[in-house]
Amino acid sequence: MRFKGKISITAMVEVKEKSRRVKRLNHGWIRKATGILLLVILFFIAFYPPIQKYVQIPHEVALFEGQMMELPSTVSVLNYDDSSIDYNSESDQTIEAMNHSQSSVVMGINGFPIRSMDVTVHPELKIVPSGESIGVRVQTDGVLVVGHHLMDTGAGKVSPGEVSDIQVGDMIMKMDGNDIKEMSDIQPLVQKAGEKKTSIKFEVKRDGKIIEKELTPVKAKGDGRFHLGLYIRDSAAGVGTLTFYEPKSGKYGALGHVISDMETKEPIEVGDGEIIRSNVTSIEKGLTGEPGEKLARFSNERKVIGNITKNSEFGIFGKIKKGMENETKLEPKEIGLADQVQEGPAEILTVLEGEEVKRFEIEIINSTPQKFPATKGMVIKVTDDELLEKTGGIVQGMSGSPIIQNDKIVGAVTHVFVNDPTSGYGCHIEWMLQDAGIDIESEEWKEAG
Repeated sequence: MRFKGKISITAMVEVKEKSRRVKRLNHGWIRKATGILLLVILFFIAFYPPIQKYVQIPHEVALFEGQMMELPSTVSVLNYDDSSIDYNSESDQTIEAMNHSQSSVVMGINGFPIRSMDVTVHPELKIVPSGESIGVRVQTDGVLVVGHHLMDTGAGKVSPGEVSDIQVGDMIMKMDGNDIKEMSDIQPLVQKAGEKKTSIKFEVKRDGKIIEKELTPVKAKGDGRFHLGLYIRDSAAGVGTLTFYEPKSGKYGALGHVISDMETKEPIEVGDGEIIRSNVTSIEKGLTGEPGEKLARFSNERKVIGNITKNSEFGIFGKIKKGMENETKLEPKEIGLADQVQEGPAEILTVLEGEEVKRFEIEIINSTPQKFPATKGMVIKVTDDELLEKTGGIVQGMSGSPIIQNDKIVGAVTHVFVNDPTSGYGCHIEWMLQDAGIDIESEEWKEAG
């Protein structure tokens, strides 16, 4: 009997353990099924159009006075500073920037606060998009060393400049205390030192610092003149596109990228320069691996449009010559900052023949709002049949062509993709404005009007 009792108790324990395991399995499956169901629900919610629109509302937005921003119809504004913006919920569900200030907008659904958005309102500012083809002439700040020249002295070949550690990319600023502005300033000093058999003290700019070097000129075999053994350059010229100018101050921006020396690949430090009206004579069509090019010549009258005071990674900058601004037929346009740029259709203004500025369709493939200056803010693709037929896409000389979206100037063409000439990069307009010396926070543009 005791033996049978033991069997009976053991069996009951096993049954209970099996029951617990079944319950645990059932609970596990229920939890898994619930989790999967929640994921499915969240997935569909995430792709539900009204929710998508709500999620796309930025946490921060910048507008200029008079500009509007449309909100999703499912969202209502619960609280805002009415001295900064105006909210119209009845007709078009928009907020309008009213006065230069900062405020916070609280939004919600069915009266329940969900999200806040910081709004910065800048003073009203409009600039004129150009697209004109321009010739660029730059005088360097000093004389640029672009190579070393080995000379046969009869006793062997030597480059005095290389021996004295004057490097390619150095800018010669002074020789024996004399300012060097152009190449013609150099030879008389070299000849004088050579005849006296004395060395020359150089001040060269390297990586933004002034350093001193000493060089003794030598005479080449069969040549009566003395030499430094350096290849030098004091100017550069090319063709590009004028992006914009601000009509009240006359400040402009062009090119969208830095001017670099062909040999050294280093940015050219501008001492002086000018932009000149140019005439596009023909186009070399771009092919995969071979960027095309606008071929242009300076206009017959060589009409100077403006000066050049700065050469930065976002292009060249200066002031339009007084009276030139009245020759354009384009009206000033609003500025579209980076957070207002949308993926989708846009236009560029550029010249393909003569001096006529035309509009061409493009697609903004990607736009990255940037906290700090960067040249590759947008990826663009040419979609215009006429432009593709004539150029193959983006070609050299098109850099600086203004990008227009929703009737606002949002940026400029900067670079072409070598392996795909139909596509390239654009920079956001605010970085060009910054380098042009146009402060979007300043009231001076508003007061000047």
